[in-house]
Amino acid sequence: MKEIQEPGKGSKGRKGQLAMGSPPRRAKGDQTVFRVHKGVKTFAFSKRNNLLVTGGMDRTVRLWNPYVPSQCIGMLRSHTAPIFYLHISEEDAKIISVSTDNMIKIWDAEDQSCLFSACSKASGIKGELSACLYAPGTQSLYVAADALALLYLKLRPLPEPHLVVSHVEPVLCCKYNRAFRQVVSCSEGSVIKVWDFETGKQLFEFTSAHGEAAITCLTFDGSGRRLVTGGRDGCLKIWNYNNGHCLHTLKREGKCDEICDCTYVEVNGSKCIVAVGWDRRINVYFDSTEELHHVQKPQPFWQDDITQGHKEDILCVAHCPPALLATASYDGEIIVWNMSSGCVYCKLHTPLPTDCTEGGDTSVTQVVFLRTRMTTLESGAATLISNGPQGSLSFWSLLSGAPPPATFIPSRVKSPISSIAVTPDDSFLYAADSDGYVYVYSIKDYALGNPEQEPPQYMSDTTWSFSSSKQAAGLQHQHRRMWPRLEVIDEDRVLLSSSIDCAVRLWSLDGEYIAHMLSSCFLPFLFPEESLFKDFL
Repeated sequence: MKEIQEPGKGSKGRKGQLAMGSPPRRAKGDQTVFRVHKGVKTFAFSKRNNLLVTGGMDRTVRLWNPYVPSQCIGMLRSHTAPIFYLHISEEDAKIISVSTDNMIKIWDAEDQSCLFSACSKASGIKGELSACLYAPGTQSLYVAADALALLYLKLRPLPEPHLVVSHVEPVLCCKYNRAFRQVVSCSEGSVIKVWDFETGKQLFEFTSAHGEAAITCLTFDGSGRRLVTGGRDGCLKIWNYNNGHCLHTLKREGKCDEICDCTYVEVNGSKCIVAVGWDRRINVYFDSTEELHHVQKPQPFWQDDITQGHKEDILCVAHCPPALLATASYDGEIIVWNMSSGCVYCKLHTPLPTDCTEGGDTSVTQVVFLRTRMTTLESGAATLISNGPQGSLSFWSLLSGAPPPATFIPSRVKSPISSIAVTPDDSFLYAADSDGYVYVYSIKDYALGNPEQEPPQYMSDTTWSFSSSKQAAGLQHQHRRMWPRLEVIDEDRVLLSSSIDCAVRLWSLDGEYIAHMLSSCFLPFLFPEESLFKDFL
């Protein structure tokens, strides 16, 4: 700028000279040009790590050696919208990226893997993101939206060396197959594993089931011979899971939003797969043996779903034969549907605790039908259980959509309830909180008609914790925020659990740890002097 301005000083024609002249080009030896398709919207540079990262409209984070502009050294793909903010945390070689759809991701710069993803809803951010700033000292991210938010980025620690795991990545869903006595588990890394229930040995696994997208839910068809999985890529896939062959892909046209839950139902002689998620609609796919196309589209939406359906993301679904379907959403609304007609049967609104702050989490992530009580539906007995804000559990009567006859909080510290399971006779309720504790209640005679003022009978002698179970030859360990998922296998009196600590476990219904599902061998917890963990350690 100095060279441009000096010739024009003191000259009457200064403005004209500046307008006509063009600034001299920088010498090629004094500049380095990084060419990126579709351009760069943001970048970050770390001299300490000798690293330059760029992001832009093509939704890809590129890693560059500052002295080698001809080709990037890595590409991080996972964002689904343009990237507008990047930061390199030099102390731990982490990359923070934020995209215009309010998705925040943390990457490991060394192995170029995604360590963490968070959407704006999960973080409580509302409105459009306009600016971000990372504070290395406190490892926190300032985000400007409708309000200024401060996110503390605490990375989940790696599993301790003495702990055994079933998957390398967090296990997001797991289910027992009664037809073949097998356990199928799916991970955040899009890996599906099949385990033998009797021995605990891994029978089969296949990777990249949904590409790079995490598998969020699974179910089996009516015969148990086929596996159905749903993922963050917005697709459902039907598998012959004994050989990893994908039989069909189910998805909507256009943009596919994340699928949160799915179930297999049979109504009026028709077999269907029902999927729910971020598109806020009930997607019904007919399961027909006559369908020859690999990619199948859902049936037209129910009219009530369009006019009276959920206004927020649908997080879970449950089916109760012959024709009732329950869905619950992020805003705490539960809708019970008549699948025969596609009409709303009733709407239920989760009550907020008295000390719940405005804008707090009101989501319902699981609903469970008490099927043995459906014959007494007209009596006003509670026939549906749901979790809710601040770790609450609610029992619902489906007669009038009135407030629930019973609501209580199992966790003493109000930890969110991540999973609910009941025995087939609806006598006992198992509720797991996000800290890994399981609470057991006797509900056989609970909420049968009149409002309940107290929680059901608490079976204190059968309550246990994932985080304090003595595993690995008596060593105790702590896992915080495990978000376990539960399933009761009543015929064997076993509870199946999976969680984001990468493990699939079996427990007795009395709370005693039985075993892990392991790739190499089945390591039962007996006594320290008899346990195979001695050799393992």
